[in-house]
Amino acid sequence: MTSSIENKPMKFAFSSNAFRKYSLVETIEILAEIGYDGIEIMADIPHAYPPDLKENDIFAIKSALDRNNMKISNLNTFMLWAEGDTWHPSWIEKNPALREKRVQHTRRCIELAAELGARTISTEPGGPLDGLSEAEGLEIFKTGLETVQNLAREKEVRILIEPEPDLLIENSRQFLSFYAELDKDVFGLNFDIGHFFCVNEDPAALVSKLQHCSHHYHLEDIAKSRVHHHLLPGSGEIDLFQVLTEIKQTGYRDFVTVELYPYEDQPVETAEKALSYLKKLFPRNNN
Repeated sequence: MTSSIENKPMKFAFSSNAFRKYSLVETIEILAEIGYDGIEIMADIPHAYPPDLKENDIFAIKSALDRNNMKISNLNTFMLWAEGDTWHPSWIEKNPALREKRVQHTRRCIELAAELGARTISTEPGGPLDGLSEAEGLEIFKTGLETVQNLAREKEVRILIEPEPDLLIENSRQFLSFYAELDKDVFGLNFDIGHFFCVNEDPAALVSKLQHCSHHYHLEDIAKSRVHHHLLPGSGEIDLFQVLTEIKQTGYRDFVTVELYPYEDQPVETAEKALSYLKKLFPRNNN
């Protein structure tokens, strides 16, 4: 007999950070037409950088979501090109004024998430150490997070930390050690399947270990070399069927978001190919 867990279709979203050559409203419409259940919104230029959004922009985003029956999987607040680059300004800059830019960006993103109805935002795992010791970086990171946790609690928006290769927190051991000191009602994990693979961990084996703190998943493939470069699902070495099956077995019912920002020159075709591949893995999603 097929279990009820197996009968539940997975909900797939696509991250707007591959669609930087399109407006956010256009991206919502394209992804809905392709067949995605949701969209991860990049809270940065050119899509939804909070200081740039006017009341009519918020209305247009909400209207596009409603019109296309699309949900927000997550608000991606990791990159900050409006004020720096992918990693800067980070939570652990040596310059306090730069750290404050990250804090204020996060506060604005929490408020935007609440206004749009997004339940989570994802953020970088501290940032590049840039000469700091790991202990120094962790202390500064924790202090920064403490400055935004009350607002997140008030707005009922969860802040998800996303471990990444070559940054302060890279792997599951480091994350769990750091997470043990955080408020579990406010913080959690953005489980990036490819990132864990890059640092020589088995993402399928980690799913059950981290299910208590995983509130959103990023999905991409990675080459056999384990170099951190996001690839189309099915074109790398990760057993994505096994990983997604493990996720289903935990009872997780929220979104798995495909994140393929390196494909900004062909985002529509990339989004189509990714969903086609995932539907072959889980045919019930065609229902």
